[in-house]
Amino acid sequence: MEELAMWGYPGLFFAGLLAGSIIPASSEVVLSAALLLGMDKWACLIIVSLGNLLGGMTCYYMGYLGNLEWISKYLKIKPEKLHKMQQKLDKRGTWLASFAFIPILGNLMIVTFGLMRSNFYAVSTFMLIGKFIRYFIWMAATLGVFNLASSI
Repeated sequence: MEELAMWGYPGLFFAGLLAGSIIPASSEVVLSAALLLGMDKWACLIIVSLGNLLGGMTCYYMGYLGNLEWISKYLKIKPEKLHKMQQKLDKRGTWLASFAFIPILGNLMIVTFGLMRSNFYAVSTFMLIGKFIRYFIWMAATLGVFNLASSI
């Protein structure tokens, strides 16, 4: 994954896209590498967040298609889990999409939002907010740790 940082901003976008989809990838490592290579921190933050959002929307779309056989086969999510998640999301609302960055649980939530035909704009907005905040914290930690280490 670190090699993607050498591709610059397109590599960072691609890392975010992969990590947001069902493909396990560590976009945080690529973000840290890009920051340490001196790439603009705000551009990195926006690009990786948008890539991760687009990857997450692939999960939403898979749910939106509504083919439980495909979801079970390709995403490895059992219909029982989708049903349980749907009951939880029905009670709480689309703002929970802001936690889509949580491994495994996040994908389950987003697929379920798609399956429920939840408002696309609300889901994508909350998802973007959550992903942006997570990457902002990661960026701050990366820059803070390495700036601290260089001053010692």
